[in-house]
Amino acid sequence: MTISKQLKTTLSSLKSAHASLESFALETESQTAKQMFSQFADQTKAIVEGIEARIQEIEAQEPQYRAR
Repeated sequence: MTISKQLKTTLSSLKSAHASLESFALETESQTAKQMFSQFADQTKAIVEGIEARIQEIEAQEPQYRAR
């Protein structure tokens, strides 16, 4: 499996985790838990954005890894 494919798989998993964390933040009644889940969702979003940027760099440098 190429690095590009591994990054895309990881990105997909992180997006799912991000959505789950946002859902938990909305569904819980505990303000402490809401804040915690929101903070984790924000951190996950930053990681997702970083990985998306890296995938774009890889695809720009190595055109064969672009999605078809």
